[in-house]
Amino acid sequence: MTHKQFLQQAIKLAVDNVDTGHGGPFGALIVKNNQVIAASANQVTYLLDPTAHAEIMAIRLACQKLDDFQLKDCILYSSCEPCPMCLGAIYWTRLAEVYFACNRYDAAAAHFDDSFIYDDYIKPPAQRQIPMQHIQLANASQPFESWAAKADKQLY
Repeated sequence: MTHKQFLQQAIKLAVDNVDTGHGGPFGALIVKNNQVIAASANQVTYLLDPTAHAEIMAIRLACQKLDDFQLKDCILYSSCEPCPMCLGAIYWTRLAEVYFACNRYDAAAAHFDDSFIYDDYIKPPAQRQIPMQHIQLANASQPFESWAAKADKQLY
């Protein structure tokens, strides 16, 4: 199949999701070796989970199916440009490529505007819309020290 055909599948997932009322107008596929490994639509309102974006759900399904927390040889197809949260997940899973149909400005025009996150993220933590305060504690680095000392850790 072609990139356009996979994107058409993601768009169909998004439209079907709107029709069923299970979530927002977003769909995503994970493909490996030209085969769909996982597919999902947005399930935020259906699951009452703000992290249940189509891309996140597809990533979770693909990782389970492949029994791996990385998707290095996989491609994500999304009906829309991934939001900042999904973008982070894409980097953490090390997907090979991402293709999307609509962009963030199309999403904003449909009242799914993430620009405030893009804009806020570059500010110092204490100046963000949700202030984030760094508190220095004497044992704050203890989890990292434990990790560094662990001989049998699995790096990621």
